[in-house]
Amino acid sequence: MIDLRTYVFLDSLQLQMASYLSTVSKGYLPVGGQACCIIEIAPGIEINTLTDVALKATNVTPGMQIVERAYGMLEVHSDSQGDTRMAGEAVLKAIEKTEDDRIKPRILTSQLIRNVEDHHAQLINRSRNGMMLLRGDTLFVLEIEPAGYAYFAANEAEKSANINIIEVLGFGKFGRVYIGGKEAEVLECKTNVEKRLAEITGRQEY
Repeated sequence: MIDLRTYVFLDSLQLQMASYLSTVSKGYLPVGGQACCIIEIAPGIEINTLTDVALKATNVTPGMQIVERAYGMLEVHSDSQGDTRMAGEAVLKAIEKTEDDRIKPRILTSQLIRNVEDHHAQLINRSRNGMMLLRGDTLFVLEIEPAGYAYFAANEAEKSANINIIEVLGFGKFGRVYIGGKEAEVLECKTNVEKRLAEITGRQEY
């Protein structure tokens, strides 16, 4: 039995988000404006079979396939929203699930740190794959479960405000997003991200 943890369709990858994925992907790199489907399942090893299903169903390209013992994650993308949706639907059909069988996201942490100090910014920048966090920025840290929704949250953040994506961790037990920028912009994106996450349907797991 395969458990569907995350299933999310991004109609248009924002420019920073696409560039961020390109820094961490080991597959074929997405570009801004492409549609993207992210699927997270348990047990992790089954993601190999589902990658095969998605790629044979339609014309999509795999960017990320992460296989852990507990969870597996797949990201596919295409210039065509239709092809991307079709790939996701093929995976759902293969595991006999619907979108509503996914787990509804749960926010574990949503915190703001205003007027970040120099050394704090340097500490975060040493391990980031996205934009730089600067002294005086406001930092928004989001922790979420299941982890795959971190990519959705980061993309929505960029859609809603003029912010910088610092880091996104979208696999494993918990997902984390680090966003930086001017306080008003970060506050706006925080409000929007929390609203959009609450709108995602699914089963209550926690």
